[in-house]
Amino acid sequence: MKKSDIQEKQFTEAFESLSDALFRHSFFRVSNREVALDLVQETFMKTWNHISIGNEIENIKAFLYRVVNNLIIDYYRKSKSSSLDNLLDGGFDPQGDGADSIVASSEISLIKKGLSFLPEKDREVIVMRYVDGLSLQEISRTLEESENAISVRLHRALKKAKEIIQP
Repeated sequence: MKKSDIQEKQFTEAFESLSDALFRHSFFRVSNREVALDLVQETFMKTWNHISIGNEIENIKAFLYRVVNNLIIDYYRKSKSSSLDNLLDGGFDPQGDGADSIVASSEISLIKKGLSFLPEKDREVIVMRYVDGLSLQEISRTLEESENAISVRLHRALKKAKEIIQP
C-alpha cells in the first residue's frame, strides 16, 4: 500500500470517528451550531490540504484538535460577540427529558456561567478534559505543552471555577 493511500485511510477513519467529538467541542466553545459545523468542516479541509501536499501527521487526533482550537481562537478574534451562555438556548440537551434533566440543565447552566468568568485558556482545558473526554496526554499533544503543565492548569482552573460557582 502506498504512503498516500495509508494517509487517506487514516484521514477517512479520523473523519468518521472524530467528527462528532470535534463538533461537540466546537459547539461548547462557540455556542452556535452553524459556526461549530463550519469550524469542523474547515478543520477537516485544512487537515486534508496538509496531507495532500505530502506532509505527514504523527497523531491525527491531536492534530485535528489543534487545528479546531486555532480556528476557534481565530473566530473569537474576528467576532468577539459570542458567549457560552447560549449553549442550552441553542438546543443542547445533555440528559434528555424528566426531572433529572431539569436539575442537570440548571447545574450545567450554573457551571457554564462559572466557566464564562474563566480565562479562555482555563476554559479550554476544562472543556477538552470533561466535555471532550480527552486524556491529559492528548490535551498536552494538542496544546503542545507538557502533561504536567496541563495537569496544573486543569487543577487551578477547576479550583477557580469552584470558587466562582460556590462562593
